[in-house]
Amino acid sequence: MVISEEGGETPPVLLGGRGTLLTGCICWAGCAVFGAWLGRCLAAGFTDFGEEMLYYFRHYFFMFLKAASMSIRSPRKLITFDWAMKRLLRSKANFEILEGFLSELLGEDITILEILESESNKESKLDKFNRVDLKVKNGKDEIIIIEVQYERELDYLQRMLYGTSRVITEHQQEGEPYATLVKVISVNILYFNLGHGSDYIYHGTTTFVGIHDNDKLQLDIRQQKQYGKMQINHIYPEYYLIRLNNFNSIAKTSLDEWIYFLKNEEIKDEFQAKGIQKAKRSFSLLSMSEAEQAAYARYQDDLRYQASLVESNYGLGLREGREAGITEGRVEGQTRLLRKLLERRFGVLPEWATGRLICASEQELEAWAEAILTAQTLEAVFTP
Repeated sequence: MVISEEGGETPPVLLGGRGTLLTGCICWAGCAVFGAWLGRCLAAGFTDFGEEMLYYFRHYFFMFLKAASMSIRSPRKLITFDWAMKRLLRSKANFEILEGFLSELLGEDITILEILESESNKESKLDKFNRVDLKVKNGKDEIIIIEVQYERELDYLQRMLYGTSRVITEHQQEGEPYATLVKVISVNILYFNLGHGSDYIYHGTTTFVGIHDNDKLQLDIRQQKQYGKMQINHIYPEYYLIRLNNFNSIAKTSLDEWIYFLKNEEIKDEFQAKGIQKAKRSFSLLSMSEAEQAAYARYQDDLRYQASLVESNYGLGLREGREAGITEGRVEGQTRLLRKLLERRFGVLPEWATGRLICASEQELEAWAEAILTAQTLEAVFTP
């Protein structure tokens, strides 16, 4: 028994629990057993339980209610990864977070040397764009581009290629041999559906496969020494596509724990991936100043506004496309029908008549269809 500061007795608390849900279950089970025992006592005519026994019952009952409510309460959200890329991950003190994510994704320990200049490193109107990118240099002198994209972009794959090509040329000094070309890794975090596939992480590399023998071309020993690479695909850019919409939010691996955070903006206490618990502490909204929270709220509002514009324009385009398609189909049908009628009455049509039909509007086709009933010659049909 423990004496509280108010002087009253406080029942012993449950220690060593692994979460409020487990605590709630234990309390519920205890209350159920106690209730069954109490019912039997009352049925047997025994009523002298004492105040202490009733006190324990009330305590654990309300403890159960509190634990149960905590277990179903929505977890507190963290700031989004793209905002962290803009404001937090540029600091060397937070390199551990980015290193953890990249290490889990690439399957090797990554050390970040510096953050390189990129468009989103600059404070400008691009802060309100739905694309965020970060360019880092690791301990192997490789450049890693990390990009977050929210809205659909049909030519995104081409833009990935352009982005890696641009980085390669920007970091190649004039007069240097091609052997010094920088290796680029492109990591793309996508909140929209790109392409068709069932997986949520895709990895793209460059290989050369024999047309006849189906063997893969390899570097010889001299090339390996000159380039410092063991495989041809280690020379060319690599691409990672993380399609968050395809992730089922079940974290089975340490990499999945990062993907879970990227999709749900939540990091569970039991997650053990590299750097992820520091991310949980650093990305907490409560750790931000009022000014930072206000800036973050404005940023989220901007994203929602941009998403609304994109969806509105996309929907408008679909509707206009359908309407245009219906009209085009109707005109095409009228053209074919009128051409058959003209050929039946006047024979094979000359080129000038065929050209008039192809370029005709719906109103012209209707007028010519009426004229064919009374016109004596083909020319008269097309004469106003």
